[in-house]
Amino acid sequence: MKNLLSITLIVMAMSCTQQQSFQYPETAKGDVVDNYHGTEVPDPYRWLEDDMSDETAAWVKTQNELTFSYLESIPFREALKDRMTEIWNYPKMGTPFKEGKLYFYSFNTGLQNQNIIYKKKNLGEEGEVFLDPNGFSDDGTVALAGLSFSNDQKFAAYGISRGGSDWREFFVKDVETGENLDDHLEWIKFSGMSWYQDGFFYTRYAEPEEGDELKAANINAKIYYHRVGTEQSEDLLIHQDEANPEWGFGMGVTEDEQYMFLTVMESTSGIAIAFKKAGLDDIPFTWLDKDFDDNYMPVGNKDDLLFVLTNNEAPLYRLIGIDLNNPSRENWVDIIPEQGKVLESATLAGGKIIASYIQDAHNAVYVYNLDGSMMHEVALPGIGSLGGFSGKMKDKTAFYSFTSFNYPTTTFKYNIEENISELFYTPEVDFDTEAYETKQVFYTSKDGTEVPMFIVHKKGLELDGTNPTLLHAYGGFNISKTPSFHTAWAVWLEQGGVFALANIRGGGEYGEEWHEAGTVLQKQNVFDDFIAAAKYLIDENYTSSKRLAIYGGSNGGLLIGTVVNQRPELFAAAIPMVGVMDMLRFHKFTIGRYWTVDYGSSDEPEQFKYLLDYSPLHNISDQKDYPAILVTTGDHDDRVVPAHSFKYAATLQEKYSGNNPVMIRINTDAGHGAGKPTDMVIREYSDVWAFIYKNMDLVPQF
Repeated sequence: MKNLLSITLIVMAMSCTQQQSFQYPETAKGDVVDNYHGTEVPDPYRWLEDDMSDETAAWVKTQNELTFSYLESIPFREALKDRMTEIWNYPKMGTPFKEGKLYFYSFNTGLQNQNIIYKKKNLGEEGEVFLDPNGFSDDGTVALAGLSFSNDQKFAAYGISRGGSDWREFFVKDVETGENLDDHLEWIKFSGMSWYQDGFFYTRYAEPEEGDELKAANINAKIYYHRVGTEQSEDLLIHQDEANPEWGFGMGVTEDEQYMFLTVMESTSGIAIAFKKAGLDDIPFTWLDKDFDDNYMPVGNKDDLLFVLTNNEAPLYRLIGIDLNNPSRENWVDIIPEQGKVLESATLAGGKIIASYIQDAHNAVYVYNLDGSMMHEVALPGIGSLGGFSGKMKDKTAFYSFTSFNYPTTTFKYNIEENISELFYTPEVDFDTEAYETKQVFYTSKDGTEVPMFIVHKKGLELDGTNPTLLHAYGGFNISKTPSFHTAWAVWLEQGGVFALANIRGGGEYGEEWHEAGTVLQKQNVFDDFIAAAKYLIDENYTSSKRLAIYGGSNGGLLIGTVVNQRPELFAAAIPMVGVMDMLRFHKFTIGRYWTVDYGSSDEPEQFKYLLDYSPLHNISDQKDYPAILVTTGDHDDRVVPAHSFKYAATLQEKYSGNNPVMIRINTDAGHGAGKPTDMVIREYSDVWAFIYKNMDLVPQF
């Protein structure tokens, strides 16, 4: 393979035009051909799936040389990065939470690569450092990935992630002295820490074979109990299911340590649930629901009454109460019945239920008594997103955060009984939030469905079809995209740009029906909704196809890769980030099999044909004039393995012969996005915006 791989990089200037044409690094082609139900599908770049090979490393190096050579040639790139850094450089506080007599919160002075965890005894005093993840590594690529306190507040367990990987390592810290204990747990994934007595439950997998750490399928999950101060080899095996190696498990313990519950998953949709009295004995769990038709998410308990958030017989979700002494289904009761909006979350705090709803893609909050009788609505600052309430059953005070497109994340202190919110922390940002306006519109998709979209821009914007516009969406896995403040978007808006967020089907903005309308054999609805959003922005004279850029990540990267195949003429630039691009093989890596509930599987004949018809990798055409495309990924992404982006970029460069750049930007020591250091995020967004402006033939003014 090394002899086949050319690492020659030539960038040729075209003297007859103002554009550039590129001779891309030659990527070796193999002769792999798969047979799917009688249909042969070539996969010439299969070798790029080997993320640890020397050949792949050489390919990555050569691609990055081309991409960064291009980016470095953009004259305003550094000025853009400087302005991004200026706005980003403001203190940020996370929502405080109380453990025993201490308050904890995250804080960043502005440009620190990782947020620091502080503690304080009184809210009015200055906090002291409890845990500083910036000391985990010199370059900031090792991040905090979980923090949980024992119920007696003596110990804190915390997780770390290296290079953005989903793999976690757990450690234990003495809360009073601040000293780290010798505890060190490895090969943990998709797991929290659920404390019980002097230890905690967690989920781990077997150690992968060397070289397969970031791509091998994660199977045979097991739940263990770790007692503080012991070796991981001594941990007690609590649960496994050898008959179902692809299932995932979680273990939770109620706040009063009276009950423990087991959650079981076989995909990203549908959670089975069982419970038993808390303990380390072999007494079997009692199943509350054993299939995967619905989601069951335990919220907490009051004595023997377990509160569970579920979409069982409620596509918009409801909160039910289950008497654990009489747990059969006929004894379940509605605490908060399904209403005309999505019940997103519920928190038991101060002896009340604080319920957060999504209504037309933004949050509303109500407080209920434990019997489900409503007390009052919590007044929020406007249309935006709630950061969740922190509080426990005995607390009189909770904290929450609120954000919107022109409202940086702000922390509030909430008196639960009196329903009084007061500002606790307001960030000061070098951005004139009052100069911008947000509107929500509803546009019509291809099949007549009305779809909401937020549009943000400077007040007094002239609708003349010339405004640079950035369209963003996700459209999958029941995930709702609601308004929030993002520094990168602020930089875009400052330059007179329009930002649009389309709440397309596949998400959870209108409950399970909205989600399912964008899944499996209905996935095309997602792409139609996004294309209709683009056409709306053009038809309403916000912009034109020469000034419209699109971007999305993960499932949103799939979205971008698909729509540029289906309607390339609509867009000036496209940024598919860490995208799912090979729809025939996604389920063969790490946890990708869980996504088949949303996508379907090439193992099924009907679903294979549907997937093949839209798969971004398999629908790249040498007959289409693509917009400028910058693919982004991370070499440690073990959620959506980078082979998706590698094979997609190689195919684009092979088939596209036009003048627009089609390139890939590969972060090293970075994963799917979580825990990415601040410096790396700023550099990435600065490069992405520079790429977009360049290919709109615009020069930002600073």
